[in-house]
Order: sequence, then C-alpha cells, then structure tokens
Amino acid sequence: MTTTQVVNPATEQVVTTVELVGEAETDTAIAEAQRATAAWRDTAPGDRARLLRRFAEAVDADLERLARLEVANAGHTIGNARWEAGNVRDVLHYAAGMPERLLGNQIPVAGGVDITFHEPLGVVGVIVPWNFPMPIAAWGFAPALAAGNTVVLKPAELTPLTAIRLGELALQAGLPEGVFQVLPGKGSVVGNRFVTHPAVRKVVFTGSTEVGTQIMAGCARQVKRVTLELGGKSANIVFADADLERAAATAPYGVFDNAGQDCCARSRILVQRGVFDRFLELLEPAVQGVRVGDPSDESTEMGPLISGAHRERVAGFVERSTKVAFTGGRPDGPGFWYPPTVVLPGTPTDRVLTEEVFGPVVAVLPFEDEADAIRIANDTEYGLSGSIWTSDVGRALRVSRGVEAGNLSVNSHSSVRYWTPFGGFKRSGLGRELGPDAALAFTETKNVFLATQ
Repeated sequence: MTTTQVVNPATEQVVTTVELVGEAETDTAIAEAQRATAAWRDTAPGDRARLLRRFAEAVDADLERLARLEVANAGHTIGNARWEAGNVRDVLHYAAGMPERLLGNQIPVAGGVDITFHEPLGVVGVIVPWNFPMPIAAWGFAPALAAGNTVVLKPAELTPLTAIRLGELALQAGLPEGVFQVLPGKGSVVGNRFVTHPAVRKVVFTGSTEVGTQIMAGCARQVKRVTLELGGKSANIVFADADLERAAATAPYGVFDNAGQDCCARSRILVQRGVFDRFLELLEPAVQGVRVGDPSDESTEMGPLISGAHRERVAGFVERSTKVAFTGGRPDGPGFWYPPTVVLPGTPTDRVLTEEVFGPVVAVLPFEDEADAIRIANDTEYGLSGSIWTSDVGRALRVSRGVEAGNLSVNSHSSVRYWTPFGGFKRSGLGRELGPDAALAFTETKNVFLATQ
C-alpha cells in the first residue's frame, strides 16, 4: 500500500501521512458496498431518515474539529471552513427529509391501476475535488444515501483528511458497515475503478472538464449514469444603473474567495462602458483591502493556493504582455501565496479570458449594451454561474434568460443554496445536485401496472 504526505498550503509543512488504497482494496470496498445494498434499501424510510439526522448531529458536534482540519489540509480560512462543515450538516439534515418523500405517481389507465416507484440504483461512486472537500462530498453522498444507495467516496489526494473524518462520523452515528466508505487513493486507480467496475451503478464527479469528459466516456461503455460538475468561467455583469459602490466592494469576494479556486468564481467582470473607469476606481481599494494571510486567523479573508505546482499554473496566466491594473497584498515567507490580481485583457482571445484560471486573477472588460453583455458572457465553453448587477428588474430577468449558465444571482454573488438545484450548462457539467429533487438523480423510475379486469 502506498502513502501520500498531506501538506499545509500556508506553511508548506507536512500535516500527516495517509495510506492510499489500491485497486484490490477498492474492489473489496465496492463488494462490501454491494453486500450492504439490500439491507440499506430495505431499511424503512423513517429509519433511514433518522440515521441521516444522527449523522448530521455528529457532524455538528465535530464542526470545529472538521473546520480546523480543513484549515490545515486545504488552506481554507477558518470562517470558510466552519461554513463548509456546517453545510455538510445542513445538507444531511435536508437529505433526511427525502426518504419519506420519494413519492411515486398513480397514473389513470384503462383496465387497471398504474403506479410508479423510485428505486435506488445500488452502489454509487463519488469523486471529490480538492477545492471544497467537505461540501462537494456531501452534495453527492447525502442524497444518494437518502435514496437507498450505498456510497464509496474518493477524496482528492491533496485533501483527504476531512472526508476520512466524515467516514468515521458516519459509523459513529450508526450507519451500517459498508453503507458509506471513504477510499483515499489516486484518481487513476480508485476513481478509474469506479468507472470500470460493473457493480458501481453511478459516478458523481466534480473536477476539471478534461477529466470529466474521460469519466463520461468510460461510463458510456457500460451505460453507467453520471453527474458531472466541471469547470467555469463565470461573468459578473455590471450595468451602468447598478449600485456601483456595492458592486465594486463585493466583486473581489465573488472571485477571490477560496483564493479563486472555485468553479463559480466570477473571473470575468463585464462593466458597461459609460461607468468602466469609475468602476475600476472603486474596485482598486476593494481589492487592496482583501486580507490575505494565515487562514487560521479569524480576520483573514483569503488564504493560499493549494500547492506550489498550482501556484505556477496560476502565475502562467499573467504573462509579460498582460496589462495588470492593480494587485492586492500577500504574505512573505513559506506558503503557496498569490496576490489578488486584476488584469485588463488586450484581445478576446487572451488565455485569461478564455480559460479557467482557478486562482485569484480576474479580467475586467467593457461592454456596450444588454446584447453585447450577453454575447460576451456566453463567449465561453463554460456555463456554470454568474452575477448581474442592475437596478432594473426587467433587465435582470432579460439578461438572466439570455446568459447560458445554470446558476445566476442578481445583485449578489451567491451560487449555492442547498435547497435549490446546482449545475452547469455546456461543458460545465451534466445533471443537477442539491435542491428538492436531489435524491431522484440516484433512482430509477419503475412503472407497475395492476390489471383489475
């Protein structure tokens, strides 16, 4: 069995060493999950709900420990990490209401009665990225468990610690052995086995579009279901009639949260030409005011990038020819730091405008009118999220309908609410997570006709 060292991105110090499972151990875990499927499926809906509530309560009792683990492991600010652990708790509580509400239909037909059932798929494989290890894990495993499936979960190699802890808490809460297992390992080994193993009936993947495309192709060979949440290149559209002071003050937090390592990051700010210069004047002090530093400090607003290699990738988007408008600060010394950076792209084909940076770099560019704003916002292969700033309700609705993205916020940068659906258009993904119908994505619809004549 191989191991990996978990490194604190803020200090570059080794936190711990984690054993990585191989293909044989993955097959053993999948077989255990398969054996546990029948009993979990047949657990009364109310009892399944009760166990999920206990799991949520165990997470709540462990919230500070989970948050501190994420600070050390992923470099998240302590405020963000507490929110993320709380989101796991909230998603579990929300999912606990699903087992008793998986309602079928009675469909009027001739000669009998027709009814439908939502049947669980079986074993579900969930592959989690390193940028939001806790919430994204819960978005997959909570509704899957609620629907009566068993789950095998692979955390990212860089950030396995909170997922491992969640697996321990699930057992402490009383979930039966084999129902929810966490398998730290390489994507090329564990993740690939989720794709190729016939007993895994669905794969949930969050990560890059490139890898998601490979997973989708692999699953297609078995007609295996997938949910994919992939890349983003979100636009923050600021119209001249918006509250410019508020739009500028909040813009940094729409892109620099989690050091820009967010598929929903508003990494393109589109500003109506008439107020472009004024917006930049307001944006500069807001960017320079972002507090970058020790993520365990309660006042810190942005932490480090996840690794040295990722920092080099992000830095590659700011080339010698790139016009940098202004930057924020960053600490000296150890840590994978990169300053909040605002650039003014020269051409529509600049990489910083067309590719996902996944770091604290934002491009600001002007537009003329509604049609131009929609055209520029849609000029990307991605369509995950975005923001629209305007005081005109009609314009907000027109532009919302015109922008090709799965999640839009007006006068806000909020993309995720666990009680509303989340997912992308185009190459940003396939399927939806969260919301009232989340459990249905982990079921098959069975139709039964009972003859009465």
